[in-house]
Amino acid sequence: MDLVLRVSEIFYSLQGETNTVGLPTVFIRLTGCPLRCVYCDTAYAFSGGEKLTLDQIVERVGHYNTPYVTVTGGEPLAQPACHSLMVRLPDLGYQVSLETSGALDVSDVDPRVVKVMDLKTPSSGEMQRNRYDNIAYLSLQDQVKFVIADDGDYQWSKRQLVEHGLPERCQVLFSPVMGAMSPTLLADKILADQLPVRFQIQLHKILWDDARGK
Repeated sequence: MDLVLRVSEIFYSLQGETNTVGLPTVFIRLTGCPLRCVYCDTAYAFSGGEKLTLDQIVERVGHYNTPYVTVTGGEPLAQPACHSLMVRLPDLGYQVSLETSGALDVSDVDPRVVKVMDLKTPSSGEMQRNRYDNIAYLSLQDQVKFVIADDGDYQWSKRQLVEHGLPERCQVLFSPVMGAMSPTLLADKILADQLPVRFQIQLHKILWDDARGK
């Protein structure tokens, strides 16, 4: 019997974040998340969705002419069958990334999958959910993302770079909370402090605002 996942949506868009920003990508958004970050922009994925087998998901992904697939949520790792999907897709030749909150164990993620893992900042309201032991399972292909709403978040994120040796272990992304932290201010801070991080802004929000499925 084929495994089943509850899926909020599958859509084709430009990657708006990470180091593949701008590339046409299929997004598989799984339903459910144990966190409630104050800046969350995908609360609609907390519940609902439809049950799809892995074969059905792969068939839908195949409708689009791109090798890039992102498994996101919600929190995709909240559904155990997500691991099987992240084996199936690379087996078929897709370049797969996983967007995860960092609150669940990433040690069993297929090594071919690029992990894009948050470390939740103080303003998120979920900082206590960070699993710092996950850092040991990151490699140079993987990315840690800090979503920054204010100077307190920024200073905390700077300390994490040093305490966990993140720039030597993986790629580091600093992203402003839209409407809370000025992108220009965050960019200026990064340059002033000469941080070894990648500044990123949510391209999809610039292009399509908060349109669902974009």
